[in-house]
Amino acid sequence: MRELLKPYLRKWPWFLLSVFLFLALAIFFLKTTSPVYQIDSTVLIKDAKKSGMGDLSMLSDISGFGGMSSNGVENEIEVFKSKKLMRDVVKRLGLQTAVYSEKNLRKTELYDKTSPVLIRVVNEKEYDESIKKPIDLEISGDKITLSSEELPQKIVTTYDKTISLPYANIIISKNPKFVKPRKKENGLGKLMFSYSTVEDAVTAYQKAMQVDLVDKDATVIGLSIRYEQVEKAKNLLNVLVQSYNNDAINDKNSESKKTMDFIDDRISIIANELGAVENQKENFKRANKITDIPAEASLNLNKSANARQKMLEAETQLSLTNDLINYMSRLGNNQTLPSSVGLSNPTASANIQAYNQLVLERNNLLENATPQNPVVADLTKQINNLRASVADGLSKYKVSINLLLSELNNEQGQINSSISKIPAQEKMFRSIERQQQIKENLYLLLLEKREETAITLAMTAPKARTLDYSYASKKPVSPKFLTTVGIAIFLGLLLPFAVVYVRNLLNNTIASKHDLEKLTRNPIIGELPRVQKGQSEIVEINDLSPMAEAFRILITNMKFLLPKKEMGKVVFVTSTIKGEGKTFASVNLALTLASPAHKVIIIGADIRNPQLQRYNAARKGLDGLTEFLYNADETVKDIIHTSIFNPHLDVIYSGKIPPNPTDLLENGRYEVLLNQLKETYHYIIVDTAPLMLVTDTFITSELADATIYVTRSEFTENQLIDFANKQIDAKKIKNVAFVLNDVSRENYGYGNKYGYGYGQEELSFFGRLKQRFFS
Repeated sequence: MRELLKPYLRKWPWFLLSVFLFLALAIFFLKTTSPVYQIDSTVLIKDAKKSGMGDLSMLSDISGFGGMSSNGVENEIEVFKSKKLMRDVVKRLGLQTAVYSEKNLRKTELYDKTSPVLIRVVNEKEYDESIKKPIDLEISGDKITLSSEELPQKIVTTYDKTISLPYANIIISKNPKFVKPRKKENGLGKLMFSYSTVEDAVTAYQKAMQVDLVDKDATVIGLSIRYEQVEKAKNLLNVLVQSYNNDAINDKNSESKKTMDFIDDRISIIANELGAVENQKENFKRANKITDIPAEASLNLNKSANARQKMLEAETQLSLTNDLINYMSRLGNNQTLPSSVGLSNPTASANIQAYNQLVLERNNLLENATPQNPVVADLTKQINNLRASVADGLSKYKVSINLLLSELNNEQGQINSSISKIPAQEKMFRSIERQQQIKENLYLLLLEKREETAITLAMTAPKARTLDYSYASKKPVSPKFLTTVGIAIFLGLLLPFAVVYVRNLLNNTIASKHDLEKLTRNPIIGELPRVQKGQSEIVEINDLSPMAEAFRILITNMKFLLPKKEMGKVVFVTSTIKGEGKTFASVNLALTLASPAHKVIIIGADIRNPQLQRYNAARKGLDGLTEFLYNADETVKDIIHTSIFNPHLDVIYSGKIPPNPTDLLENGRYEVLLNQLKETYHYIIVDTAPLMLVTDTFITSELADATIYVTRSEFTENQLIDFANKQIDAKKIKNVAFVLNDVSRENYGYGNKYGYGYGQEELSFFGRLKQRFFS
């Protein structure tokens, strides 16, 4: 964990600076950003299904579609979110334009009492380009000047005049509600206004609106919007609810009106149909000459019974009459006739009775007189006359009875015909009456529903009841001081963290001794600090600088690698590639070793790319190693030069760059040189060529008692250490120890915590701060 945090802890000044800068930006943001408040309102949606009368419920008894009305609160939420309602709000409140005041780097929207002007959009124009820039508004008395980068030229006008902009016609008026700011507030500042099309304004406010259920088990909807101008947002929510109610009332009235029209149409149709049925009933009765079918049927039955009774009586009288006529024809003269046989003809009965009286009187006279007796003869004559009269009466009576029977038969036929028609007439009449009853009931029901609909139209109430009129939060919801500061601190920590993390992620070089220890099994005997700007690269005599102390530590550790002998200890200093500080390490290692007690010589063995001369440019061109290897007559004394930095250090420069370095190193003169030097010097430091670039060092590596492998912090790549390990495993170089060069203060082992050395110069506060940031 410590190693994971170490790269970040080393950069704590950058974290501190980053947090400070982000906090400064946060304070600037808080000072220049207008606070945004949350404005809320809650409304209760009345459930139409529970209200008793509404929508099309009055037709449920008629057509059966009373269940079609849906008043789900989710639908009402979508209605509140609709563009239709928001478009109505935008137009009613004139939200296409907004007036702003810019003062103290803060842009504030003015509205109602805070705005000196009212801007009304007369009409929009076709304009394809987007409107991005606000229009500056300068007011001087009644003179108004409009200017903007998007306007072709300045517009000078006055109040209540139509102003033609490229995208709309507007009118600017004085605001009678405007309250001038106090003198302490230094006026309104720079005025400007923005314009947007109706659709753009609708979309913007629609996105800002939040509509949600307050409770899933209730029909209460919460409306909220976050906006910097509180009064404007309050008006927006209140007018939104009003528009919702107006829209709902219009919908309800529209439905009720349609219902009323439908009912009126049906009443007219049913009235016509009912009249037609009444006419049909009247015509049926007139055609069949009836008023009441049951009464007519009873009357006809009575007539039929009476007619049958009369026919029976007539047939009886006819039979008696026929019997009497036949009896008279068989009966002789002067004999009595039956008189009490039930004849209904009083004349015939009276004649028969008179006839019988005369016959009886004659018979009584014949007992005492003869038929020739004038009295008897007169009676006989009377009897004969009366007998003829009785016979004639009976014959006439018979004829009259036959006539009566004929009439009765005709009457009975008519009655029977009427009786036979009654079932069909009754069936048709009942069908007509049924139609009449249906039409009457439907007509009465429609009249009732028309009255209910009329009551509904007169009693239409708002669909949404406002529970809480729009109110604003006491504190701004954005920007919040603690949240903004917290974000600033977080970003201030995140930025350097991300930089360090990405840098470490992309970095494939070794940075510290710990990194090098993970890549190789060989010992690491020293860390060389980075040379600061203005600091000498050379370790001087009696030097107590951190650099000198680092080389003394290196020498102490190096001695454990060297053989236990007094003279001629050969140390090769090499590296993988150019630029890792091999020559720097060689020179300062030799300078630190050189003392009155120890004679030291340094050899510039990198004859392909000589570097020793850069520490003393005046000696460039002197004979050196190349000349000794090439010329057998060249002696050691000819190429040895005393260092100008330390009298106890001698130097053999590389000499001229040869065309055949490998041949020179293999000719045996190199070994001869080292053997001669071993007799004179305690330490022989050899600045060799890089291993990866050329083979020169491998040719002579066996001559070294120890090999110091120089790597450079934040320069040497990890795979280069792998290359070194392979050479060590292949025994191409021997007795190898690594040195990490150019270590920055943050990567420098314990020295970072406890100081580089005892002779470290005390720095001022700003010096230490500078060192923290730039070391």
